[in-house]
Amino acid sequence: MSPSSNSSRLQGFTYVLLRLVSGLCLSAHGMQKLFGAFGGAKPPVLSQLWFGGIIELACGLAVALGLTRWAAFLASGTLAVAYLQFHWKLRLGLWLLPVVNKGELALIYCFLFAYLAAKGNGPFSLGKED
Repeated sequence: MSPSSNSSRLQGFTYVLLRLVSGLCLSAHGMQKLFGAFGGAKPPVLSQLWFGGIIELACGLAVALGLTRWAAFLASGTLAVAYLQFHWKLRLGLWLLPVVNKGELALIYCFLFAYLAAKGNGPFSLGKED
């Protein structure tokens, strides 16, 4: 067995873990918003945060199950909006920095889900492997 085949198998396994863990974590944020789970506060029905919760729950579960490309794309866009609107708020100066505006999680999730959308389902997914 060549070292490259071990590396390839390890990459596939770690991609599945990345997809599974990030999808389940995002869906937990949706559960907080929609059901008040894990100490979350439920926003008003039909509000922007409520729709965000639906997207987080549905897209997070879809990504975890390996129905990745469109779900991750939608999640990435939603998190970009969350970062711009709720954290950065287009303010200049130090507010541009995620450590100051407390937007690290939204920003990292945004780029993580953009990567997952570009990479596709991967192994061990309900969708066909890309």
